[in-house]
Amino acid sequence: MDNFSSDYHFIAIGGIGQSALAKILLVQGKKVSGSDISKSKYVQKLEQLGAKIFIGHSENNICGTPVIVISSAIKEDNPELIEAKKRGLKIIHRSDLLKIISDKYPCFMGFSGTHGKTTTSGMCAYLLSKSGLKPAYAIGGIIPELNTNGDCEDINTPYFVAELDESDGTIIKYSPKYLLINNLEADHLDFYTNGIEDVLKTFSTLVNSLEESSKVLINLDNTGNLRLIEQNPNFKNFIGYAINTKAKYRARNVTLDILSSSFDIYVDDVFVGKIELSVPGIHNVSNALGVAAVLIEAGIEFNIFAQYFKSFSGMGRRFQKSAEFNSIRVIDDYAHHPQEIKATLDAVKNYNDGRIVVIFQPHRYSRFQGFYDDFLQVLKTADYVAVLDVYSAGEKYIGGKTPADFAVELGNQADYFAGTIENAAQKIINKLQKNDIVFTFGAGDITKMGGVLNELYLLKK
Repeated sequence: MDNFSSDYHFIAIGGIGQSALAKILLVQGKKVSGSDISKSKYVQKLEQLGAKIFIGHSENNICGTPVIVISSAIKEDNPELIEAKKRGLKIIHRSDLLKIISDKYPCFMGFSGTHGKTTTSGMCAYLLSKSGLKPAYAIGGIIPELNTNGDCEDINTPYFVAELDESDGTIIKYSPKYLLINNLEADHLDFYTNGIEDVLKTFSTLVNSLEESSKVLINLDNTGNLRLIEQNPNFKNFIGYAINTKAKYRARNVTLDILSSSFDIYVDDVFVGKIELSVPGIHNVSNALGVAAVLIEAGIEFNIFAQYFKSFSGMGRRFQKSAEFNSIRVIDDYAHHPQEIKATLDAVKNYNDGRIVVIFQPHRYSRFQGFYDDFLQVLKTADYVAVLDVYSAGEKYIGGKTPADFAVELGNQADYFAGTIENAAQKIINKLQKNDIVFTFGAGDITKMGGVLNELYLLKK
């Protein structure tokens, strides 16, 4: 990191990715400033660590000659970006800063894939931290037990854990010593216009750019991953893990319950130990198996970290209970891709006494249109679905079918509710029944729904 100054200014510092990197720099003694449109909990934590925070974007926020850190969400008309260019300041993308930081660590563990990278990276950071190995990490979500998305527990640690985002193609910049690939499927269709083919091209570029000593831990139960292996026959450092397929790392004797799971881990067909989880679903068995494989490949003994799997409660907004009233449980889940929703619903469908209810807020017009039929197929397995307006995330309406159309096509077990979360909740609460398990799916402001429903219930009592 010595090739840059010790002064950094983050535009939109409160973002989940930006704030993690800002915290690492602050812990390492760098001078950090930043701006955002509101004082979120991430912003407040950075301010407590010494960051100078500006609320609102203005050219006057840039003091001195800092390195300017931006993300793909920053538009060209941002006044701070315009000012930085005018003054000839160094401007780097968030991914470039993550590369600069990660290159410093001899044991860089990167977690990637269409789904599960936040959970696997957060789980890995948690296990290392609880094991006393004091990692540095930058995760795309809050680790509840550590109450942060990024940290540097020891500036001399060899371990760095990061979630590597493939959404904008910048993932090819990184060079982890250990790379986990959970799964590869079509997503981010605004960028990967040819779907899975473009995703595979990006990951082929990534694996072939790695150092010869790097290892790629890859889930052999996923067809997209198998295609990646087939398309790269000259890459020799793939190491497989699987539940249903022969692999070096294998999960056997899997047991599943509504709020937990467990399995035996075998390495080269030799029993290593049992892993108990406080998170449900076969997808979390796969997640834990992959994380264990990374740590073992990194030379960490299984018995050092295995005991801490059970105390990991999952990541924020991943199967996280947001409310409970009248024997109704509301589970908030960031899932906004059909396969993510399917994995969560599959985890509970055989274990709940009441109905499975989904409150679905589509995320981005491009994703809603691109996966329209897939969303229909997945959500038809629920007993009742409340469909909300699309959370645009800055996109403009591109035409095509609407959430109202979607509810009609789902049939009698679905309704469309327009307007704000608060307005929708006032109608949805009358649809709920005792013993329902209610999932709020989406990456937008639907995360507020559990709290709003709980307030409405208390008012009605």
